Amino acid sequence: MKKLITASACILIFAACNKTSTLDQINTNAVDNAAGVQLQTPQQITAFIKKVLNSKEEFNWSDAPDITVYSAVMHSSDHMVSVGYKPADEKNVEQRLTKINIHDNKWSATKMQVIQLILQQERAVHPQLKAEDIEVWKENKLPVIDVKIDNINTIKLLRNSKLIRYVEPMGYEPEDFDKALYNQMSTALGAGCGGYDGETNLQEGDDYKNIAPGAKQSWNYMYHNIPQAWKISTGAGIKIMVIDTGVSPDQDNMNSQFNQGYSSGRTIQKIFTLPGATSADDNCGHGTAMSSTATAPRCIDGNSCGIAYNSNLVVCKAVNDVIINSSDEVKGVSDAYTYAADDASIKIISMSVGRLTTSSQIKDAIQYAYDKGKLMFCAGGTSTDFTTWIGVIFPATLPTVEAITGVQNVSPLKACGDCHKGTQIDFVIVMEKTSDKLNPLCNAVSGDVPSTVGGSSVATSSSAGIAALVWSAHSTETREQIVQRLTTTASSYPTKNKNFGYGKLNALAAINQ
Repeated sequence: MKKLITASACILIFAACNKTSTLDQINTNAVDNAAGVQLQTPQQITAFIKKVLNSKEEFNWSDAPDITVYSAVMHSSDHMVSVGYKPADEKNVEQRLTKINIHDNKWSATKMQVIQLILQQERAVHPQLKAEDIEVWKENKLPVIDVKIDNINTIKLLRNSKLIRYVEPMGYEPEDFDKALYNQMSTALGAGCGGYDGETNLQEGDDYKNIAPGAKQSWNYMYHNIPQAWKISTGAGIKIMVIDTGVSPDQDNMNSQFNQGYSSGRTIQKIFTLPGATSADDNCGHGTAMSSTATAPRCIDGNSCGIAYNSNLVVCKAVNDVIINSSDEVKGVSDAYTYAADDASIKIISMSVGRLTTSSQIKDAIQYAYDKGKLMFCAGGTSTDFTTWIGVIFPATLPTVEAITGVQNVSPLKACGDCHKGTQIDFVIVMEKTSDKLNPLCNAVSGDVPSTVGGSSVATSSSAGIAALVWSAHSTETREQIVQRLTTTASSYPTKNKNFGYGKLNALAAINQ
């Protein structure tokens, strides 16, 4: 069965992404001709990032010197930078993002000051640059400006200004510079994409169970008491937002047939926040798999059944694949979280994509959503080559989200072959058989024959589905109360394991507590 590289922190597969590759930097002399500055090489930047990750378990660009930040900007394809700003007398901005109106006089004046500072420095490189050209993507909620920077002095002045909260490369993530590997994978759709076709060799009784009125129940549901929980709750009245690569227009069960069989009276909404996207169509397959794991209908056509098969769904195309390593994806993910935050009907947000380095812009957006009561699940990470040293990836490192990873169907808990683990993990989902490495069922990109999907990705969307069952049964409770139910009924509670959090989620026990 296929084993996907999902929510990856693996540098070796970054070369498979066809968005912001810096392969063309390999044979350069690493000199920025515009400013005459000797740049650090991508290998040097990667070594620095790895060193910080090993010591701190997360990487923030604030830990890097000016030259490292600038070099990363110049090695990215579009030189885009996130600039978080604030009035000079403002403090603790991150703790009150929902109370800030960036359009009022004080905040808009500060933004113009920052733009003028950037303009003055960047004109040394681009003399014809105008103030109205500085901001590439307009921001309506968060105090951040997305700009292109080519002058190291701009970086230095911004980082030393009292008006600035952070200055970070948007489109730089470490890559492996093995040319042979890149050439081998350069035609791929992207990391975690492809292979989501129907699998005709799945065995009834071992890989799935046929359930009324004509659906397939994935083999792993029994480990979380999901079938028993369905007797009480099927997720009705709860809306889940899945932030991913969109949804395939060719999978009827996640489109026109979203209501069928035992699934009825619910809604599916398809949106896109990825700059340049014109629809929520999934060109990768990953988003379709995640959305269906959480909410696919309990159907009559023989397809796989989602965990919260009566929940409402908002599927948001915010990325191209499972690694947030381009500036447009940072913007897409950030806008997805603020969109969800401002929609009072959305209760749960699931995101099964991530990155190695922290993005403060995304962190702002997640904090904004957290402050509006959203229950958020993020993937802890899945990869083949970095699992031995890298822990949990961003944004699952944040305390405002529930970090999820996948485990095998054995006791004691054992991570799936490629799943990351670490102190930030909160819960786990059984998603890999030891016998044949089979992963859970999901809807394929088309047709009624299920596919399978693995990694912490499917563990994350499964957790969101379980949370929807619990919240549907206790609709008047708060996010904190739902998390308490999930925590106190998990398999390892009251002990939090250093690698697997509170252990396996138990849908039935969480509902009945």
